[in-house]
Amino acid sequence: MSRAARRGAAPGHALPAGLQVLLGVALVAGLLWLARGLPGVAGFWRWAHAHFDFLAQPAGFGLSEGWLAFDSGEPFWRAFLAGLVNTLRAAVPAAVLAVLLGTLIGIGRLAPHRLVRGICTAYVETLRNVPLLVQLLMLYFALTQLLPDSTEPLRILPGVWLSKGGLAMPWPVAEEGAFWPSRLDWPEATSFNVVGGAALSPEYLAIVLGLGLYTAAFVAEIVRAGILSVSAGQKLAARALGLVPGQELRLVVLPQALRVIVPALTNQLLSLTKNSSLAVAVGYPELVSVANTSLNSTGKAFECIAIVMAVYLALSLLISAAMDVYNARVALRGWSS
Repeated sequence: MSRAARRGAAPGHALPAGLQVLLGVALVAGLLWLARGLPGVAGFWRWAHAHFDFLAQPAGFGLSEGWLAFDSGEPFWRAFLAGLVNTLRAAVPAAVLAVLLGTLIGIGRLAPHRLVRGICTAYVETLRNVPLLVQLLMLYFALTQLLPDSTEPLRILPGVWLSKGGLAMPWPVAEEGAFWPSRLDWPEATSFNVVGGAALSPEYLAIVLGLGLYTAAFVAEIVRAGILSVSAGQKLAARALGLVPGQELRLVVLPQALRVIVPALTNQLLSLTKNSSLAVAVGYPELVSVANTSLNSTGKAFECIAIVMAVYLALSLLISAAMDVYNARVALRGWSS
């Protein structure tokens, strides 16, 4: 089929598939709520209330860290919400690290310098062939056993300290009554530990670095394949226009390679988000960890697992929808697969 024929058959402004599923689920839930007084629907709501009423009860446990304040007197639903926030707190920076590092390594795999190619190849072949769980455990034990104690932290940069207690760094703070941060709170090393600033725990560092470094190995191969998919004629045309190699890569090669990179990159971002559930192995209080603790406290195994499944499904559909929108922006104009 020609491009013109495909252009005529292409849909106009169809919603991404993931967003369609989410809207469909929301519509069904809304209809069930509106029809909650009908005999059959009322039975469903009675069943749901009987099985998920524990979400309104006090949790009875706390979380060791997180952006959302939570204590043992608050209900289970807030504990799950805090776990979801902690999952995003780890997955988002890990995804940024994976994309940036993976792009650099993917480009390095095609570098003319043999040493650069060898280092990038060794990175990819090593990290993608070792199970992620093993890498997480190795990172966690390295952070908690090989680093100096909190009483003698390692000064990496001005105001940045690293020790077995985690990473301390400056953080913007707002004065009392102010909305925007007005100054930086700088951490200081004392005789006992580092005080002030923002503190990142070893558990958090292990899961962010583990997910980011592991996924970067797969992203690198995606980027390398995308660059190789660009025809040699495009590169020769760029050189004929007088572009230097950096400009050729940035202005000609990468924009065309994105149509190959983005669909495969979407799968890796989905895998990274779901792999964040392995954080329970290093004691980071994300969604699965909260569900395990809630399950042991209430005995509601089916309900807790169902909540985790629903949350990860919603996250995956949202990521897929966002990447579909971006993929439509970088696709070749007038072309629809």
